[in-house]
Amino acid sequence: MKWTIHRLQVTLEEVGLRLDQYLAKSSIELSRTQAKKIVDLGGVHINGRRVRSCSTSIHNGDSVEVYIDQLPLDPYRISEQDILFQDQYIIVLNKPALVDTQPTHARFKGTLFEALQWHLKDPFRLHKKAEIGMVQRLDRGTSGVIVFSIHPRSHKEMTRIFLEHEVKKGYLALVHGTPELEQGEMKSFLARSRKENRVKSVEKGGKEAITRFKLVERLADYSLLDVEILTGRSHQIRAHMAEQNCPLVGDQRYGGDLLVAGRKILRPFLHAEKISFQHPVLNQDLDFTVPVPEDMQNIINMLRKNTYEFSTN
Repeated sequence: MKWTIHRLQVTLEEVGLRLDQYLAKSSIELSRTQAKKIVDLGGVHINGRRVRSCSTSIHNGDSVEVYIDQLPLDPYRISEQDILFQDQYIIVLNKPALVDTQPTHARFKGTLFEALQWHLKDPFRLHKKAEIGMVQRLDRGTSGVIVFSIHPRSHKEMTRIFLEHEVKKGYLALVHGTPELEQGEMKSFLARSRKENRVKSVEKGGKEAITRFKLVERLADYSLLDVEILTGRSHQIRAHMAEQNCPLVGDQRYGGDLLVAGRKILRPFLHAEKISFQHPVLNQDLDFTVPVPEDMQNIINMLRKNTYEFSTN
């Protein structure tokens, strides 16, 4: 899902307009209501700085950038159903797909980080922001379990647990094709290629990435894999599976298709199914598992049906 970036220059005739008025009159073709929502989300930047007040007056020569990420304009908020565990030290959430973990140019409000700030705010001390330790990140399209530290006593130890790989993370991935082996390990050094806008294995440089996989189920021309990562590199599973000629379904950046049997896929089908670690303060063992979300489960069910019908004909 690609962003749209609009770059505008304020002219002398437009000086003095409110920001939302200016955007509604611009070539972007936004209604004033849409403009207000995009400003509120944090998708508008004036002279390189994010501006979230619709009443801001614009000035001659201002450079205005509008980032639109094609996601709903109503911000995501954490519901009780999303919370797997919470105490004064950590919170474990079931992240929906198509929610950014951290702020982007297109939005601050409605990201998981901001929604967590909103969830943790003290009603008696509204100006004091919650202390959040982001020890883990999931891509926008990835659904599933994610943990944050939310107290100064837990930040350092939670960071150590992740850095020293004392966390066990398991994913379910729906991929094209079938790996040559039913289970295996991929080990390489990953680096980002700015030219290709993706991560790939390199001979020199990069960061070590180790991915283990096991075939769970063959589904005609697709496979459902159980994936464990021993390191937490950006796009690690996506890159490693693509290099096995088994890109994730829906992962166009790494070679996956956006259509499965005529159905459009809105995201890479990767689900953070489970995580286990020791509580950073209380030293108790914690283990969480979350079910596959409906969009991914529906496609898996369809492929199972197609595979069964093909095998019986």
